[in-house]
Order: sequence, then structure tokens, then C-alpha cells
Amino acid sequence: MNRNIIKQLRAIFILYFLCASLPHSYAQWYDPGKVNKKATAIYESAYDFATHGDYLKSIEAIGEALKIEPKYVEAYLSRAGIFADLKNYQASVDDFKKAFELDSFFSATYAISYSISLAGLGNFEEAMNKINVFLNNPNLNEQAKRSGTYRKKAFQFALDYKKNHPTENYDFKLQKLGPEINTDELEYFPTLTIDGKTMIFSRTINNDEDFFESNLIDGKWSIAKIAEGKLNTNLNEGAETISQDGEWLIFTGCNYPEGMGSCDLYISYKSKSGSWTEPENLGALINTDLWESTPTLSPDKKDLYFSSNRTGGFGGKDIWVSHKNSNGKWGTPENLGPKINTSADETCPFIHADNQTLYFNSNGLMGYGMADIFITKKDTANKWVVPENLGYPINTIDDEGSLFVTADGITAYYASDRGSLKSGLDIYTFNLRNDIAASKTTWIKGKVYDKKTNAGLPCAVELEDISKINIVNKIQTDEDGNFLITLPTGKDYNFSVRRKDYLFYSDRFLLKNDNSDTSFQLNIPLEPIAKGATLVLKNIFFDNNKSNLKSGSEIELDKLVQLMNDNINLKVEIEGHTDNVGKKEDNIALSSNRANAVVSYITSKGINKSRLTAKGYGDTRPIASNDTEEGKSHNRRTEINVISN
Repeated sequence: MNRNIIKQLRAIFILYFLCASLPHSYAQWYDPGKVNKKATAIYESAYDFATHGDYLKSIEAIGEALKIEPKYVEAYLSRAGIFADLKNYQASVDDFKKAFELDSFFSATYAISYSISLAGLGNFEEAMNKINVFLNNPNLNEQAKRSGTYRKKAFQFALDYKKNHPTENYDFKLQKLGPEINTDELEYFPTLTIDGKTMIFSRTINNDEDFFESNLIDGKWSIAKIAEGKLNTNLNEGAETISQDGEWLIFTGCNYPEGMGSCDLYISYKSKSGSWTEPENLGALINTDLWESTPTLSPDKKDLYFSSNRTGGFGGKDIWVSHKNSNGKWGTPENLGPKINTSADETCPFIHADNQTLYFNSNGLMGYGMADIFITKKDTANKWVVPENLGYPINTIDDEGSLFVTADGITAYYASDRGSLKSGLDIYTFNLRNDIAASKTTWIKGKVYDKKTNAGLPCAVELEDISKINIVNKIQTDEDGNFLITLPTGKDYNFSVRRKDYLFYSDRFLLKNDNSDTSFQLNIPLEPIAKGATLVLKNIFFDNNKSNLKSGSEIELDKLVQLMNDNINLKVEIEGHTDNVGKKEDNIALSSNRANAVVSYITSKGINKSRLTAKGYGDTRPIASNDTEEGKSHNRRTEINVISN
């Protein structure tokens, strides 16, 4: 059993054992001095078991004492306290209820503890009644009054939250992952790749924290094995985040010889062999001589959020973010501000794949009693809104730790020790309510390569919102041309790839009305700029049988303008093409007018008209069958053909 739990339980049992013998000012029938001596002796042995950390035997001994003395109020109160600290709140409430039924006057001192166990079951109405009983005791000292007032405030928050967040249709099903993941050891901090097929988590064995990895195969998790490579050491590694593409692992390393503080952030890379490289300290801008931990990485790998008690915060541990500079280095961390951070502790940030939703935990924002999980999202000005508590039963009266939410925006994972008497922390999964879910997010994964040589190409990848004509995401592929870019659903996107001395690539993903689970695999050949090279412009839009450019076309046309500006000797022919519907002469005229509309736009942006020609080919050059609607849509296109460079 965890050492901290043992210490807490020892303190709780001593509290109950000693306080039960204190004189009470209320009238009562129960007299501790008249308890059966044999029962008292067994009860005292329970105390001995508790002081040595054997709480299961202590519970058994109290049970034996109660068989001899069924009205042993102190025994019920003590066992209720042990059950409460073991988070077996139902057993705790049962014992408290019995003690209060036997003698409510003698038990009145424990109304606050009774209320906490009731709240542990989610019975906040009855918890409020019991805390009021406790606070009505005129003999409370100031510390007891403060404790009771704090709990009453938390219970009122719970009642108000339930009133303002109807959850009748929310079915909270907390499912413990199987023995492939969970063991008798401690498992926690689950983090997954965007496809949900790889999980990295922390496991403590003999006080040594290491990383373990499991893979989802045919819908089942494989038996977790220690992460391969140089990631794990004989020191403690934990509180990790894996990049969405599975290539980076940023984690917390404590008491490393080369460390800058008690705990620093480190990074390890997935090698081509599949093992993890030797960790590297993230350096003096990220790490201080204090404490840095619980990192989370944005899906584009540009923003690193983490918790730290470094100077310049609001007190305790705050959440900070560092943005990656154009030179590939992490910038000076910025505090997320007073909406997020308080004078207490904010830790365990998690940025979702939508890059707009942040979950974190706090014991400074109002909640159920200890550290709760909160959600905040970016507004239209890219600022974080006021955080909202995730509510019961996701949050409870106990500490809630890190949360991970998959790309669907609903499926969540976290570690919990709810009601656990043996194994401590285990990893669980459940679904979020819709009002606290992230945006459903799909992704494009692929590789960019030279069309002539098939060699991978490092290049820029951009994603733009068609409706707002703004860049949503811009990333750089790795040296081999591999990339992963996320697409929150509910929007239509232009997608493009650029590299100097090559024609660009463009595509579009219409997800505004598409709520499917489809992800995209793209292998993208870029064609070197040379005479005869061609490029289909996939994001040029016209009304049916018309040649006026529609809104949204300018995104791709501006890329063509940029291509012409970057290559001042480049001359191209703009080709218009149609499907085979209608008369051939009409199709020639329509395609010619559309090609001229593109030329007019480009020249309006300062490109000399001598570098451009326009020609309509009608339906004479199909690239797909005209027998299907999909084929016809491919044939209706605008294409460029390099004349010279």
C-alpha cells in the first residue's frame, strides 16, 4: 500500500480512536466505560494493527469486537473513518449511520466526517444536512468551524452545479482497463497517439517509476511492456506526454544528476528501429532550479504546456506555455494568466487534438473539496475562457489527477484509486458529457516526396479554414517528408504543401457537415518546376455553368501568385477543363472563360500578363471516367502547365 496512504490512515484511525473517548456536552445513553472488556481488548488490538499500517486486519478486529458488543458506538465510528480513507464510502456511511442511530448525541462530533462520506457517494443533499448539524454545535473550536465552513461551501457548489448542469441523460460508466494495463502496482498518467493505437503510461515498481507501452490490436490492448530504448533509468521518470504522431515523448525526470531543479522536463525521440532515444534536458528556458512537471504537447508540436512553481506566477504551481520559435528552439514560457491560475496549485494540463480545448486540475478553483479537473477553451480572439468544473461524478471529493481525451473529443482516460484496497492507482476510461467534450478531430497523415526521385522532402504544410480564409495550422514535415496534421470537424479546409523549386500541392477536406470517423492517408508527390510540369488546382470554385470565381478560391489563387513571385522567370498556361455534359462548343467556351477568370485574378495581384496564357479544353482531356458523378467532378478542373522557367 502507498506510504502516504498508510500515514493518512494511521492519523485518521488515531483521530477516531482518541476523539471517541472525549467527553461530550450532549445528553447521551452510551457510556464507553460500560463496554464489554473483551470487546474493548479486541478494539485496542485494532488500534495496534492500524499503527503498523495493517488496516485490513484492523477492520477485521473491529468486526470481531462488534460481534461481542453490537452497540459499540466508538467501534462503528472508528471503522467508518478507516473505510472513508480507503474511499469505501458506502461501508463508511453504513457504519456512520449505525453509530448515529445508536447514539446521535455521542456521535455528533463526527457529523463532519459523516458528511464527507455521504458526499463521497454523491449524496450532497444529505451531506449538507449533516454539515449543518456539525456547525450547529456551539462548542466547536475555530479550526473545526473553518473545516466545517469549507466543506459546506463545497457541498453547496455541488448542489448548485447539479442544478445548473442537468445530467439526467449522462451515463457515467467508469471502466477499468484490463490486466494487460493494470496490475497490483500503481499505473497512472495514460497518454495516447492520435490514432488511439499506442498508449504510454507510468508504472511504479519498488518505488521506481518507469514508462510502459501497450498497443491496441484488433480492439484489445496488448500486455504492456517496458518502453524500449534508453528512456527508463534507475531514477524516476513519469508525468509524460506523447506527441500525436508518436514520435516524441516529453516527460518529467526527477533528481537527475544533470538536472537543474528537483524535477525537470526531458524529451526522447522514437528512432526508426522503434526504440526511444536517450532523453535530453529541455534546457534552461524551460527548466529552472525549482519544479517543472506534467507536460502536454499541442498536436502541431509548437506549444508545450506544463506546470511549474517557478517565480513570476500567482502562487503555488501554475500552468505555463512555451511556443516553439522559427529556429526550432523553445521560447520563454508564458503564464496562462489569472483565469487559469490561482494562489493554490494548477497542474496536469492536457491540450486536446483540436488545439482549442485545455483540461487541467486545480485545488484553487471552486470544486468538490480537493483537486478537481477543469475545462477551458479558446474564444474567437484565441484567448482562454473562464474554466468550468467537469462536475460529479468525474470529479469527486478526492483528488482527481491527469485527464487524457482522445481525438473523438468524448472518450477519456485517467488514473483513479476509487474504492481500491489493494492495487492503488489504476487506469480507467469513460465518456465525457457533450457540454464538456472537446471538438471531434480527425487527421491527415502522410509523406511528401519528389515525384521524379521518390526521395522524401522536408516542406511546409498548411491548413486553412475556407469560410474565414485564415490559416488554422501550419507545420513542417520531418526530414523524410513525414507529417501529421489535425482537422477538427465542423469546418471546411484548404490543404496545401509548399517547397522552394517545386510546384505546390493542394487539396480540400469538407468536414463542415461530415461527422464520420474517417482519417486520411496522403502520399504527396511534389513536381520540380520544369517545362511540362503540371498542377491541378483543387480549390478553385465556380458556380454551375458560370465562370465567375466563387469566394474561397482566392486562398489557392494567392498561392499561385506567391509561386509566380518566388520564380520570376516562370511562365504558365492556365487550362480550363469540363466534364462531358452539354455541347462540346459550350464546354470549350465555358472552360476558356474560367481560365481567363483565373488569369485576371492573378494579374490583378501584380503578375505580368506576359507570363500567363489561358486556354479552354472543354471535355477533350478527361482524367477520370465521365460515367460517375465523382469522375465528372475530377474532370471539372483548373490546371496549370509550365511553359518555361
